[in-house]
Amino acid sequence: MDRNEDTVVVFTGKSFEKILREGGSQAWKLDPSRARKCEWLVCTQNARNYEDYADGVADHGSAFLIGRILRISPATDPGDADRWLIEVGEYARLDQSHVWGGERNPVRYTNLATLGIDLEGVEFQRLERTATAAPSAGLTIAQAKAGLAATYGVPADSIEIVIRG
Repeated sequence: MDRNEDTVVVFTGKSFEKILREGGSQAWKLDPSRARKCEWLVCTQNARNYEDYADGVADHGSAFLIGRILRISPATDPGDADRWLIEVGEYARLDQSHVWGGERNPVRYTNLATLGIDLEGVEFQRLERTATAAPSAGLTIAQAKAGLAATYGVPADSIEIVIRG
């Protein structure tokens, strides 16, 4: 990782409100060990995403949210095995146009200076956790294996989970 990489930038169709309800931005195919070294999440708007979950209203390519990364954890939807949630502990609104440069991959590692984002005057709010924004509740076996595999640097199929009840 480049020492100057302190930011994960994502290109999402989701809205500011939905990202906060989910506790962060998901479900990304990313390098969890690389993302864990970053301090910031910057969400940029994909206003041309027509999937059912896409409810974003910011201008296309603009940065609309910045969050201080709390942790990288398996995505909350059981259908999103091998995908990740970038959880945030603090967040603020942004309104900065032309931040997304049109890259093919919707996840990019960079830094705030390269993005032209200055945090002076930005007021962060603590993200209150709710039952719907608690990804650790209700993990699937696949999500648990993916998280453990990333943490310990082993393939997910090398992990065995035993449930006794």
